[in-house]
Amino acid sequence: MAEVGSELSGVQRAAIFLLGVGETGAASIMKHMAPKEVQSVGEAMAGLSDVSNEQIASVVQEFSEKVSEVNSIGIGAGDFTRRVMVQALGENKARNMLSRVMQGNNSKGMDALKWMDARSVAGLIKNEHPQIIAIVLVSLEGDQAAQVMSLLPAEIRADVMLRIARLDLIDPTALQELDQVLEKQLGQSQKIPHTSVDGMTTAAAIMNHMDSTLEAELMDSMKEVDDELSTKINDLMFVFDNLMDVDDRGMQRLIREISVDSLVIALKGVDERVKDRFFNNMSSRAAEMLKEDLEAKGPIKLSEVEEAQKEILNIATKLSEDGEISLGDGGGDYV
Repeated sequence: MAEVGSELSGVQRAAIFLLGVGETGAASIMKHMAPKEVQSVGEAMAGLSDVSNEQIASVVQEFSEKVSEVNSIGIGAGDFTRRVMVQALGENKARNMLSRVMQGNNSKGMDALKWMDARSVAGLIKNEHPQIIAIVLVSLEGDQAAQVMSLLPAEIRADVMLRIARLDLIDPTALQELDQVLEKQLGQSQKIPHTSVDGMTTAAAIMNHMDSTLEAELMDSMKEVDDELSTKINDLMFVFDNLMDVDDRGMQRLIREISVDSLVIALKGVDERVKDRFFNNMSSRAAEMLKEDLEAKGPIKLSEVEEAQKEILNIATKLSEDGEISLGDGGGDYV
C-alpha cells in the first residue's frame, strides 16, 4: 500500500482513520455520514490491505492536528467551514454542499430519501406537483437524482428539469408543501429553513449521470420549452472535451481505470487533440497499440460512442469526488 501522504485520497485517509479508532468508534462516526460517504468509505476500507500501525498513527495524527486548528467553542466555525469547502470543492459545488451542511438537524426527512432506492423515491413523488419533485431532486446527489428522474413519467421530466434549473431560493410555501409530502409519505413532519441552491448546476449534474439516449431526449424536450435555459444547462455539463482540462498526472490516473475496449470506442470520431491528450499520457508502446486498435476498429454507432464516453466521464467524476484527480473548470464552473 502507498505511504500515508499526498498520494492517498481523502477517502482512503478516512478509511484508515476509521480503522484506527476501532469498530465501535467507526460505527458511531458512520452513523452521521451521508449514504454516498458511507459507500465510498466502506469500499475504501474493504480495499485496504497491509496497513501498518505507523500509517494509522500518521493519519490519526493528521486528523488531530487539523481538529486542533478549529476553535473549540465554535467561534467562526461557519466561516471556517465555508472557506475549507470552497477551497476543496470549488465555489459552485461548495455552495450546494453548504446549503445542506448548514441546515444542521433540519433535513432528516430528506436524509431518509437519500437512503432509499431510486424506484421507491420515484414512487413517492411521481404524483406530486412538478415544483415539489424539483425540490426533492435538488436535495439528492446527482446520480441518485438522475435515477429517480429516469423513473418519472416521460411527460413531466422536461418540466421538472427546467424547474430545477430555475431554482435559486426555495421559498417557505414550497418547503411547506415538501413538509406535507414527507409527513404523508414518511410519517415525518419538520420545518425546513430557506435553502440556497444553484439550480442550473444541479440540473447539469443530474443530466451528467443520465443515460445518453434519455439525456438527449430530455434536452430536446427542454429546448422546446426554454431554449436559452437549456443552452446554459448544456454549457455547464461535463462533456468529454472537458477532459482536456485534467492535468497529466490526473489523466494517467484516469487511464489506469479505463478498459482498452471502452477507450477505443470513446475515441472514435473525437478531435485529434483529444486523442493526443490520451496518447501523450500513455507509454509509447501502449499509445501505438491504441492507435492500431482505433485504425482496425470498424464503424461504430454514435450511441455506443456516447455511452463509452459517459462511462469514462463517470469514472473521472468518481475519481474527482475521491480527491484523486482534479477536473479543472471544464464546462463553466461545474466540476
